[in-house]
Amino acid sequence: MPLYYELYRRGTLGAALTDSLDELIQAGHITPQLAIQVLEQYDKSMSGALANKVRSKAVIKGSLRTYRFCDDVWTFILKGNQLSVKLDHETVTADKIKIVACNARRPGE
Repeated sequence: MPLYYELYRRGTLGAALTDSLDELIQAGHITPQLAIQVLEQYDKSMSGALANKVRSKAVIKGSLRTYRFCDDVWTFILKGNQLSVKLDHETVTADKIKIVACNARRPGE
């Protein structure tokens, strides 16, 4: 079982990394095992960077549309939302916001 959550791989940077690694595997430049090691290091680095380097705070206002808790992961879907990020004092509005929250520790730790 991986030591870190793999959810950051779904973002823009993670998807680009995954696509690049797939191309390198197809071209025969790296092995699938090396690609897995790179992705595991990416998961570890993203988790560490977000935990230690990001200091901004966000305020979210809206109506809770759906929530679920499965495998120690909370998912909230909000409707009619306003998102305020304290770092830049900017306000962003969106019709729908999805929040995925994971425990700091992996299951079984």
